[in-house]
Amino acid sequence: MKFWRWLAWLLPFALTCWGAMAIVYSNLPAGLRYGAACVFVILALLSVTLPRRGVRKAAWFAAVFAPALGWWVTLPPSNDRDWAPDVALLPWAEVAGSSVTLRNIRDCVYRGEYDYDVRHYDRTFELGSLRTLDLFLVDWGAPHIAHTMLSFGFGKGRYVCLSIETRKKKGELYSSVRGFFKQYELTYVVADERDLILLRAAHRKSEDIYLYRLKVPPEQIRRIFLDYLRTVNELRAAPQWYNALTSNCTTDIWKHITPYYPGAEFDWRILASGYADELAYDLGVTDRSLPFPELRRRSRVNGRAVAAGRDPAFSTLIRRGLPGFEQPGIQ
Repeated sequence: MKFWRWLAWLLPFALTCWGAMAIVYSNLPAGLRYGAACVFVILALLSVTLPRRGVRKAAWFAAVFAPALGWWVTLPPSNDRDWAPDVALLPWAEVAGSSVTLRNIRDCVYRGEYDYDVRHYDRTFELGSLRTLDLFLVDWGAPHIAHTMLSFGFGKGRYVCLSIETRKKKGELYSSVRGFFKQYELTYVVADERDLILLRAAHRKSEDIYLYRLKVPPEQIRRIFLDYLRTVNELRAAPQWYNALTSNCTTDIWKHITPYYPGAEFDWRILASGYADELAYDLGVTDRSLPFPELRRRSRVNGRAVAAGRDPAFSTLIRRGLPGFEQPGIQ
């Protein structure tokens, strides 16, 4: 009985906290946000303290919470905002038979993290030449959380890297807390590896970048790639919200991969993305000739990336000699 009594208080408390944060971390004017949050909290507390009977408490609390939830659920994402220059132009893909033309592949030239020239190019790839799939894990110092990216290899040193990110507005910075409350649209950055990796290796000194070759059959790689491109095109047509828990860089990778791995089970490390490379190791899809701590140590590519700079052979140079990349005839 004590459990249900505690639950009867804990659930409204948790929902009240969530509702207040949803209002505070919204796009309402600052003064209105805090005022509305205070009013919501007061009404929510009154609804569970004044009525004597539990059924009435629940009914009164629902009457307070439902409008806030309904407002939040119906907040629409948009593709029409004053975007930061690096995410202002959305990529898209044209699939014609066995070839894919990627439009607006990003290749920014960075002088600093926020000082860069935005460049894009288009390129056509043959799906039959798509042979490899690599995982980048970026440890940015947050406990148990990292940024993950997949890079698709078409041979002869040609790679396309896809990074699932927040689409930030001009002057906007990322906040982990705001990421739970519909503050950022979702974007799939389709980019040259020099863009995504050099940015982190050369201009974000607190980030460590690890690179792993994944053991995936080419046919499955092609299916995963096309699944990615479907979402790339969908986001151009209809925006979606980023969510730090349910729709982020790692959970969305999992969504693209699992349809092509029947029986794949969800693992807690999908949410704790700082362990995504350990998960791949335990699943047997990375090199296992070394213990995992040694594999991770040897897979760090920060120094290689900085040394390669803007070299056209950047992707080949950062992979040379890494564990799991010694396959003859495959770059």
